[in-house]
Amino acid sequence: MPIVRMQLTASEDDANALINAVSALQGVHSAEEVADLMAHSYDDDSSSAGLADDAGPGSHAIEIETSNETVSRRVTELAEALAHDRGAGLEFVDTF
Repeated sequence: MPIVRMQLTASEDDANALINAVSALQGVHSAEEVADLMAHSYDDDSSSAGLADDAGPGSHAIEIETSNETVSRRVTELAEALAHDRGAGLEFVDTF
């Protein structure tokens, strides 16, 4: 089964709205935000030391399993339209 992977830069509400919208498409088997497995290390000497991590929109790794390539295209088109409407950043990736 094809899998569509995307990196969304948006609020938690926007990420949930996208996941709910693509989940409603016929032929989508699952749509979920996957855990961030990348270890983050911050240098205490950096210019961002001590700044809040939640000051801007979050980054959401979203994975959607579909029944075929036609459904994957519909997922991609819907995700692009929703991201555009909400002013979110969206990138399709091969792996996280």
